[in-house]
Amino acid sequence: MNTSDSPWIIYAESTPNPATMKFVANKALLPNKSATFNDPAEAAKDDLPGALFRFPFVKSVYLASNFVTLTKVDGIEWYDVMNEIREYIRDFLEAGNPIVSRIPEEKPLPSRQESAPSATLTPSPELDAQIAGILDEYIRPAVEQDGGEIAYRGFENGVVFVAMRGSCAGCPSSTLTLKAGIEQLLKRMGPGVTEVVAEND
Repeated sequence: MNTSDSPWIIYAESTPNPATMKFVANKALLPNKSATFNDPAEAAKDDLPGALFRFPFVKSVYLASNFVTLTKVDGIEWYDVMNEIREYIRDFLEAGNPIVSRIPEEKPLPSRQESAPSATLTPSPELDAQIAGILDEYIRPAVEQDGGEIAYRGFENGVVFVAMRGSCAGCPSSTLTLKAGIEQLLKRMGPGVTEVVAEND
């Protein structure tokens, strides 16, 4: 059976971040990509992120391979709006509306040269690839399961810089995950890694 001919099915999953909810689809939404929309101006009005911003309680939209993670404003409970959003996403997709018309540009890495100590481990493409590979193999699947994403941003002076997106952005438990899980793994497996720091995207 061709999955493109099958009806859309959307189900909701809670995440470790109480401010976010993950809505999973039975078909691909944004294959091999992800995108974060932090305000309506970053989304096209006729695509899925733009449509979701019509809900006044939606604060941000994170779109990945086969799921959408929404962050809500305070004062709204997910159980009051979860089914409405799930049905809205399903109906929007069933109608053949565009999923994503444009993806916001990723912000450039900030310059860190001012705070760099004199003794440094020089970054290299090989080292970047090794660290990114560790994150992709060991960390990314678990983070995506929780409706988020970890993106490698760079390595400098022993510090690995990452961006936490989706449900991981602003999650109360993300600091613990970063330090107790990700940092310890990279210290063991990544040469010269002394710390992992999450940056705002």
